[in-house]
Amino acid sequence: MVKVGVLLAGCGYLDGAEIQEAVLTLLALSKAKTDILCMAPDMEQFHVINHLTGQPVNEKRNVLVEAARIARGKIVDIKTVRAEDLDVLVVPGGFGAAKNLCTYGIKGIECEVHPAVSSLIQEMAKGKKPIGFICIAPAMAAKILGSIGMNPILTIGTDEATAHDVEQMGGRHKKATVTEIVIDKKNRIVSTPAYMLGPNTAAVAKGIEKLVKEVLAMAKRKKK
Repeated sequence: MVKVGVLLAGCGYLDGAEIQEAVLTLLALSKAKTDILCMAPDMEQFHVINHLTGQPVNEKRNVLVEAARIARGKIVDIKTVRAEDLDVLVVPGGFGAAKNLCTYGIKGIECEVHPAVSSLIQEMAKGKKPIGFICIAPAMAAKILGSIGMNPILTIGTDEATAHDVEQMGGRHKKATVTEIVIDKKNRIVSTPAYMLGPNTAAVAKGIEKLVKEVLAMAKRKKK
């Protein structure tokens, strides 16, 4: 059975993991009968947003504790996970990917990445283990893998400013629609725009389902 890590950034698209993207990923992986390991960093999230008003609130929340809501409590601290534990890694989006897993949402191309997140993604990439990046997560991938000269081919959809940042950080951007995926065969990376484009759950699901299918196919080809 293929072992798949799913890296979550909290719970809620404005300050954590995009819940629909995360659940669609877990659903596609479950249908494919994979062994799923959810993970998140044990850290205070950048800030907390009231998802009804869209405004920050004066409270603190923990990324791992919040992500456990999506994982139904079955989740581990990312610092306990190594690439040797996994066959595949998938990273859903949401602003948490750009505020908690890294600081791209605050510092742009000068962003920093959580050490355990950077380490695991680099280990997976160097080991040629497939990785899927969804929504804004490819921007983080550009920062992490561009810094070691891997220059991954990625998509965040059609937003020119973010695409420019991806290339500034060492990635190579390719435009895609919400139902499409972009495949970097050399680096064994797959990405899809999801809610970078929307417009609805059904459209986002098509792209995520294709991404999951492709990273699993990559993993199975390597196992043979």
